Amino acid sequence: MPEEPGLFEVMYTCRAMRRIKPDPVPEELLLKLADAGNHGPTGSNVQNVRWVIVRDAERKRLLAEQNRKYITAYMAADPVVELPHHPQAKRDRMREAVVWQMEHMHEIPALIIACLEFAEPQADAARAGGGGYAWPAVQNVLLAARALGLGAAPTTLGLRDRAAVKEILGLPETVEAYCLMPVGYPMGNFGPVTRLPVRDTVHWDRW
Repeated sequence: MPEEPGLFEVMYTCRAMRRIKPDPVPEELLLKLADAGNHGPTGSNVQNVRWVIVRDAERKRLLAEQNRKYITAYMAADPVVELPHHPQAKRDRMREAVVWQMEHMHEIPALIIACLEFAEPQADAARAGGGGYAWPAVQNVLLAARALGLGAAPTTLGLRDRAAVKEILGLPETVEAYCLMPVGYPMGNFGPVTRLPVRDTVHWDRW
């Protein structure tokens, strides 16, 4: 196995990889991603992040249908427009990648769903607040995937129908799904990500 890149190289080249080969990913690598996620911080160190790694073809198909439903509606209502830091040509390529992922999600070898397990069923407000425990774990998975040469990208649209997702994944009422990450070997190449200059985003002492 090639030497893993350094931390800052991983962070600065962790592109959203949506075009993924159908080649299977070894189980030990998928477990390594989940373990990296488990090393993210949680409030009071409750460690309530849980993972569902979907490789079953039928469950992937059902999740892909959910994703297609909400991606289609989102794109119809919110067209991708040019931003000062992201020209239209790049925005269009991003949209094309999102559409590719939508059309091929059922073929991607593994769908990793980040979940939280609570002591009791959660009201909407409490559920939303719990996301602060899930997202550090998600970022750890994305960075670990990059370090291992695996492509991944986070998405939440396919999880909008909470009841449907719970049924597909067999989640108890005390478990909530927060993020879906299709994972596999990328068709594209890792490289520098385009981000705003840090001096445009930092304020010292006050706004």
